[in-house]
Amino acid sequence: MIRWTGRALQVFARHGRLTLVAGLIAGLALPGLAAAMQPWLPQMVAVLLTVTAFRIGHRAAFGAFADLRWSLPAVLILQLALPLAMIAAAAGLGLSGTALTLALVLACAAPTISGGASLAIILRQDPARMMQFLILGTAIFPLTIIPVLMAVPVAVSPVALAWVALRTLAIILGAAALGFGLRRWLLPNPDARQIRAMDGAAILFFAIIVVGLMAALGPLLRTDPGLALLWALAAFALSFGLQAIVLLALHRSRLAAVSGPLALAAGNRNIALFLIALPPEVTGPIMIFIACWQLPMYLTPILLPRLYRLTPATG
Repeated sequence: MIRWTGRALQVFARHGRLTLVAGLIAGLALPGLAAAMQPWLPQMVAVLLTVTAFRIGHRAAFGAFADLRWSLPAVLILQLALPLAMIAAAAGLGLSGTALTLALVLACAAPTISGGASLAIILRQDPARMMQFLILGTAIFPLTIIPVLMAVPVAVSPVALAWVALRTLAIILGAAALGFGLRRWLLPNPDARQIRAMDGAAILFFAIIVVGLMAALGPLLRTDPGLALLWALAAFALSFGLQAIVLLALHRSRLAAVSGPLALAAGNRNIALFLIALPPEVTGPIMIFIACWQLPMYLTPILLPRLYRLTPATG
């Protein structure tokens, strides 16, 4: 049984891109299943983090934290400077207060997604670096979000949002610690086939989660496909634009070795964090964007592999 499970997971690893597409299709084609899975998303994300930490191992993850001289400034630029610059640009264009501006600003202010390591595995980037950006970005999120919220007309307490961020950080750290501990206990020195099977497990869980995330988008495609298309274009432009800008700017620089993970972190953000703390009257107008935001993230390995071949493959 264990042997067959390992072989099946290796198949998922070998066909990671198709696995993610299958998850997207299932979420759109099976609205009943997507709606049933939606309440369980927090628990599924915690499982994904544990599986990812098990795949990475504590040695690689802690090694990725060795140098904060560039990683901390990078996260501050992505989560603080970028959304503030976007707010200023929107004001200059007369777009302040629009739902589109709010959606784009919140996407840029959020830390990277929990499944970023799975994207890194598929694109042969360093998943340990993605775990670093996830933990570091979530840790400083309570500090970076306050100036952003002060600059946009959102009626929400920064303290409430900070508590959400701290709770999220606690979940991330707990799941990571569990995964690291299980890896050290059960599989301290995996061989190549076992690593491939762990890759498959991380990719499979990432694909399963998207089924629940598609619960809001499926019905919209049936009732107003034109509106869904416009919001999807905005999501693709922001996500793919940020990834291309960061990678092209850094792949020949001193940060070439981490340009791939940085690009993934820049264009794949956990905007769903704001659903927990912001009032419904704020999130209501941007729910379409939040649903569409999943599309470029899950299609990044399909549509941008050539872009990521510019950077050293380390995963």
